[in-house]
Amino acid sequence: MRAALICQGSKSSTWTLEAMRKYFDHVDEIKLKDIKISFTGKKEEILHHDKPLEKYDAIYAKGSYKFANVLYALTNMLSKQSYMPIAASAFNIAHDKLLTQLKMYTANIPMPETFLSSTVNSAKEVLKKMNFPIIMKFLKGTQGKGVMFADSKASALSILDALDVLKQPVILQEYIETDGTDIRAIVIGDKVVAAYRRISQTEDKRANFYFDALGEALKLNNKTKKIAIAAAKVIEADICAVDILDSATGPLVIEANLSPGLQGVTKFTKIDVADEIAKYIYKRAEEFKSVKTKEKSKSIIMDLGIEDSVKESNFSELITDLDFRAERILLPELVCKKLDFNDNEEVIIKFMKNKLIIEKF
Repeated sequence: MRAALICQGSKSSTWTLEAMRKYFDHVDEIKLKDIKISFTGKKEEILHHDKPLEKYDAIYAKGSYKFANVLYALTNMLSKQSYMPIAASAFNIAHDKLLTQLKMYTANIPMPETFLSSTVNSAKEVLKKMNFPIIMKFLKGTQGKGVMFADSKASALSILDALDVLKQPVILQEYIETDGTDIRAIVIGDKVVAAYRRISQTEDKRANFYFDALGEALKLNNKTKKIAIAAAKVIEADICAVDILDSATGPLVIEANLSPGLQGVTKFTKIDVADEIAKYIYKRAEEFKSVKTKEKSKSIIMDLGIEDSVKESNFSELITDLDFRAERILLPELVCKKLDFNDNEEVIIKFMKNKLIIEKF
């Protein structure tokens, strides 16, 4: 089978590429910067180095929020012909904090208390209802980018005044104290394959994301596993990282990352996550190919106008020797019991080489 990894060429992507080559017959690395999408009239086409993209059984497409629109478009175009572990809509949802919040909320997945303000003035009104410190976020961005920490109302007002010139909606979120730690769970399909606790080494509190973090392997309890898996499912990602805060009231999801780095989780858990990803993609690609083959066969049968014949050919099967009696074939007792034929009933006998069909007249 053939596969492709569409990515930005990070170290994690290199590990995943090498792992995929252990399972697939052929794997191509395709850089996002080398992709173009052509829309000409009614025709749409994905180009790689200005040539039509080749056909693959599986395509793992991932990248930062800067490429969200490209990833959405190419996944939307390719997902019918290749297995892709991340749905097109996921690239818009996971890279937009508001859409992520809304999806999680509708699925009853616990998250920190959050408010959206369309203007600076409305944000200032919301501040009156909040306890400090708080987190302030732009809608776009990952890994702490576009996120600010305000430890008091005065600090928050000062930040909002500075943001007024940008005229962007702002998300205000309660700050969850976790003693400088958070949890990253790697979800693949219906399993959390690895998880570790990240421990901050700095005073940076942006989005509860900890730069220069140390880590330790972590075995999640069933409740936290279920929440992580549910978060991945609600954004329609078979492969993603879910970041969780272990709060006093229980686990709270803060982000779903569609292109997580693998260095940290591999280092601290000693689990070869890249191999787990590759193995899963291969298994799902086999299933996808099998389904597509059956659909293609059904389409050919319908085009030939023999669909009814195929339906009727859904026989029970019995492997047995033929019992000839004076140039006649005696049917096995089991077959006779299954047939709804009566004595002296008229039948139609159809036959050709190696095939015999008996039907009621």
